[in-house]
Amino acid sequence: MLQKTILITGSTDGIGLETAKILTSQGYRVLLHGRNQSKLLAAEKILSELTGGEKVESYLADLSNMGDVETLAKTVRERHDKIDVLINNAGILKTHEPITQDGLDVRFVVNTLAPYLLTKKLLPLMDNSARVISLSSAAQSPVNLGALTGKVRLNDDLNAYAQSKLAMTMWSRYMALAHKDKGPVFIAVNPGSLLATKMVKEGFGMAGNDIRIGVDILIRLALADEFSTASGKYYDNDVGRFADPHNDALKPQKIEEVMEAIEKVLNSL
Repeated sequence: MLQKTILITGSTDGIGLETAKILTSQGYRVLLHGRNQSKLLAAEKILSELTGGEKVESYLADLSNMGDVETLAKTVRERHDKIDVLINNAGILKTHEPITQDGLDVRFVVNTLAPYLLTKKLLPLMDNSARVISLSSAAQSPVNLGALTGKVRLNDDLNAYAQSKLAMTMWSRYMALAHKDKGPVFIAVNPGSLLATKMVKEGFGMAGNDIRIGVDILIRLALADEFSTASGKYYDNDVGRFADPHNDALKPQKIEEVMEAIEKVLNSL
C-alpha cells in the first residue's frame, strides 16, 4: 500500500506536533506547518529522528495572512499530486493583536477563513478516499456576521473564538454536502475540552487534561475505516461519539448566510 501523505497545520507544538510524531513513527509521510521558523526546524528535527534521519517536509506560513495561505497551498500542490489527509489544527484564542492588518478579527481569520481557503485550494489533490479533519470546539456561539466580516469588534476573546469555531463547523458541513459524490470526507471535531495545550495554558491559566485524548481521536478520524462515511458530521470527543453541534450548524439558511459572508471576505482580500 502506498504511504499516506498527511498535512497538519499548526504542528510545531501541542496536539499538532504530538499527532505528527505518532503518525510519523507509524510510517506516514507528515507535512509540517508552522509560522515560526525556529519552532518549525525543531519539529523537523524531532520527526527526522523518528524516520531514521529522513528529511521531513515543512511549510512556513502565517495563517492570519491569506497571501501566505495561498502560497502554502500553491507550494503543496507543486510538490504533491495527492494529499490523503488534511488536519486543520492551527487555531488562536488569545492574542495581543486581535485585529489583522486587513481589519478582521484574527480568530475568524485563523480559525475559520484560513482553513477553509486552504481546504478549497487543496481539493484538487484529494479524492473521495481523502479526509479533511477540522478542529472545532465545545465552545460554539452564534456567528455575528458583522464580526466575521470585520464591521463589528468583539471584545471577549472566548466569544470570538467560539463564534469562529462554529463558523468552521458550518463550513465543514457545507463542504461535505457540496462535495458528497466526488470529494473527501469532511469531519469537524471537538478533540476534547481544556487539553494541555499552549492555548489552554495562556487562555485559562491552567495545565489542562492529557493531550493524548485529542491526539488519539485525530489519528482515528484521519485513518480509521469507521469514519469513512461520516462526512458532514461533528464528533464530540468529550462524550466520545458523534453529536449535534450548535443548532445553527444544522440550519441550511444559517449555513448559507455564513458561507456568503466567508466568500465575501475572501473575495475582498
